[in-house]
Amino acid sequence: MSDWNGVEAPGNDDFLAMARDALATLPAEFAGHAQDVAIRIEDFAGEEVLDELQIDDPFELTGLYDGIPVTEKSVVDQPAGPDIIWLFRRPILDEWASRGDVALDDLVKHIVIHELAHHFGWTDEQIARIDRWWE
Repeated sequence: MSDWNGVEAPGNDDFLAMARDALATLPAEFAGHAQDVAIRIEDFAGEEVLDELQIDDPFELTGLYDGIPVTEKSVVDQPAGPDIIWLFRRPILDEWASRGDVALDDLVKHIVIHELAHHFGWTDEQIARIDRWWE
């Protein structure tokens, strides 16, 4: 029997390291644009975000892209801040535990890549056509 005393769930720093590792695997043509995107980790999305997205259960949102896609940016845009990929730690941990068939760093990588696709202007529908991960 394993000793689970003193074992803690991965924290925000662990998630940030996994997200950065995911970005480090990007092909060169995407890596340049990706370096301008900030990564933020929170336990859950805020109520305002959940309400805006019409999500009742905070465990349903694992990640979110917040910014202007590169396909829509203009030189006249005055950004209020950096584009951000939000990772929501508790929903990700919950999904990882319930799936049981994927390494946590692979799940985080997948979420980061999905949200980065939004940075490049892809819709959820376009991503779903080529990415069958969630099936």
